[in-house]
Amino acid sequence: MTADEISKAEKLFRTKFINSLAGIRQVVLIGTKSNDGQENVAIFNSLIHLGAHPPLLGFISRPDSVERDTLRNIKESESYTLNFVHKKWLKEAHQTSARYQKEESEFEAVGLKPEYLGQCLAPFVKESAIKVELKLKQILNIEINKTIMVIGQIECVHLPKDRLAKDGLVDPTDLLLSGGLDAYYDSDFLDQLPYAKP
Repeated sequence: MTADEISKAEKLFRTKFINSLAGIRQVVLIGTKSNDGQENVAIFNSLIHLGAHPPLLGFISRPDSVERDTLRNIKESESYTLNFVHKKWLKEAHQTSARYQKEESEFEAVGLKPEYLGQCLAPFVKESAIKVELKLKQILNIEINKTIMVIGQIECVHLPKDRLAKDGLVDPTDLLLSGGLDAYYDSDFLDQLPYAKP
């Protein structure tokens, strides 16, 4: 397909086509809380590793031409959580992408439970085995399409001991992956190779 053919394609087709070209990636639920105490949780599949020292993760938020509760809450509180999704509750996780009213909690709407750990202001997802607390470090406006990259520094990671190998590798077994807006996948471990040297 040429750029011209892509641009003339029906909007939903074009969106799914380009989104799925990026390949299969990690799904997380981002937990936030507004300054007035309203809890929010929303699904994202744009998690990006930006560095280990300091430990930074980023994600892409769609343009804020309409109200984006997750983005607004992160800007207000500078605190948010990443919660890895088990494949058993993919329907509940997917449902968080619906446009609920600002005063309605997605936790309640989809049947997930908020959980507070340590000093983190934002809620975690109780059902999640791997939970990451982040502090907002930078917001980058991407002018070409008005999307927004949110960069956070890891403050704390909560995960079961059996999900962490001695060399630091996190076990992704049974965690949900996404290949687009509404296509979900499972992962199979293939191999762990030594650090490549010439």
